[in-house]
Amino acid sequence: MITIHKFFIITLVALFTACAKLPPADLPLEQTAPPAGAELWRSLESITANDWYVLLNDGPTSLDWRLHAIDSATESIDIQTFLWGFDSVGLLVLQHLISAADRGVLVRILIDDTFLLSQDDVLLALQDHPNIEYRIFNPYKRRTNGFLTRQVLNLAEFSRLDHRMHNKAMVVDNRIAIVGGRNLADEYFGLHDQANFRDMELLIGGPITLEVSTAFDAYWNDHWSFPIDLISRIKPSPEKLDSMLRTRDRNVHIHSEESINARSERWRKLVSNAVTGRAALYVDDPPALNPADRGQSFGKLAYEIIELFENAKEEILIVSAYLIPTPDLEGAVEKAVKRGVRVRILTNSIGSNNHLTAHSAYRNHITTLLRHGAELHEVRIDARDRHIYMLMPVKEKSLALHAKAMVVDYDKVFIGSANLDPRSLRINTEMGLLVVSRELNAMVRAAVERDYHQANSWHLQFGNNGRVVWVSDREVLDQQPAMSFMQRLEDWFFAHLPIESEL
Repeated sequence: MITIHKFFIITLVALFTACAKLPPADLPLEQTAPPAGAELWRSLESITANDWYVLLNDGPTSLDWRLHAIDSATESIDIQTFLWGFDSVGLLVLQHLISAADRGVLVRILIDDTFLLSQDDVLLALQDHPNIEYRIFNPYKRRTNGFLTRQVLNLAEFSRLDHRMHNKAMVVDNRIAIVGGRNLADEYFGLHDQANFRDMELLIGGPITLEVSTAFDAYWNDHWSFPIDLISRIKPSPEKLDSMLRTRDRNVHIHSEESINARSERWRKLVSNAVTGRAALYVDDPPALNPADRGQSFGKLAYEIIELFENAKEEILIVSAYLIPTPDLEGAVEKAVKRGVRVRILTNSIGSNNHLTAHSAYRNHITTLLRHGAELHEVRIDARDRHIYMLMPVKEKSLALHAKAMVVDYDKVFIGSANLDPRSLRINTEMGLLVVSRELNAMVRAAVERDYHQANSWHLQFGNNGRVVWVSDREVLDQQPAMSFMQRLEDWFFAHLPIESEL
């Protein structure tokens, strides 16, 4: 626990060292190898040479295919993510990556530095593997093990460190990729004992994969992507890494090891049943000189999302874990409804939102969105169908939303890492895939339709007195479905703070 005295000393140290900022790295360029020519990938290409897409709608299935993809690699694996926990999911993925590296596959890992605490000794040991490279995006120079302490000691560089890399992608052999919203931790794959996220990704193959790998290379070679050994001065701990990897995981049954032939047959069956369509990768450019140089201007991806709204003709389904509409986005919703487009939005409720400040900012927009004609739904923590997204039993487990998706009319789908909030649209970097495909549109539409049901989400509407009410299949509430009085009080307090532009 940090006392006031200790906090004061840390603050003084931060002020006196304010001029010692982290300079950008200058490293040789590295590029993803060309598409691998392994027999497996050639056999898939014989099924279709076009782009193909598979919806990864539930966590356990997504984890299973992620591990199959890693096990199928022959030359390269590139992983870009915002968060990686060393829990069941994190260690399963890590074990398979090390096995791939042991058989000669080049593994490159690029992770944002926001939640990398007390892990440098393990990461340095991992970096010692001859076939594993580990880089950290936009790192903190002063690397303490406490979140608050680290923030204070790096206070002089707040403008740089405020801009995070929120992108998520995995590319295997430059042949297939996974793009979407999931971080690498238990709760994103339905393995957490208490609370899990409803999330969504696409497993893709075909020429579009080259665009994902090119985007990865742009971030990998950015001046703010640092090899872990350039910024951390502590001693590697191979013993700690070995101990973590020897831990027996009770969820290992989710993924079964298969022979090469059996795994190849699974791939061929998957691709034979995959949907096709035209795709465009939307990705923010990494910082040219300094992450802070982006300022408050919209990122590239934000423009594309607004354009999707403006070109919609019939219906827009929005799934956004954190919803804090910017003025441009709020205006786009209003204009869409006025020209006859139905707009349905699913986001978190006060009970399911894991960032209360984000919910507090969103609540200030509820009345405006409803008056504009949007249909608002908020995820119920006790959703009837939450078993779809997590391991059984679910009686004591709660559900929250983390997916970021849009279904536009009956031919377009967008799935990626971006929420509809200022942090995603103005501050962080994001990526996502827009696919024009009636088949995929119908598939995603069917997958999210159940999320809008009143057994799974609250339907917000104006009551007889003109105030907002929350309607489920069992009851009507005249105030938010909070977990406690204290949560309501905190929500009210945060809603009155001028912090929305940072959320």
